[in-house]
Amino acid sequence: MKLTVTLDRDEDGVWVVECPSIPGCVSQGQTRAEALENIRYAIIACLEVRAERGLPLTIETCQVEVMA
Repeated sequence: MKLTVTLDRDEDGVWVVECPSIPGCVSQGQTRAEALENIRYAIIACLEVRAERGLPLTIETCQVEVMA
């Protein structure tokens, strides 16, 4: 399964990574690589919990275009 994640750095320089198609699935790391590794574990855990609760594994996400 391939999922899109977002990456950002907070004010302390920590990488914060989120999987928008799984509500509440967020992780972090001191490096970009560490954050990406950590979100993989978070995704697996979130998918397991959603399956146990009978929730859809993911929610629909899409891209929209705006004029900036």
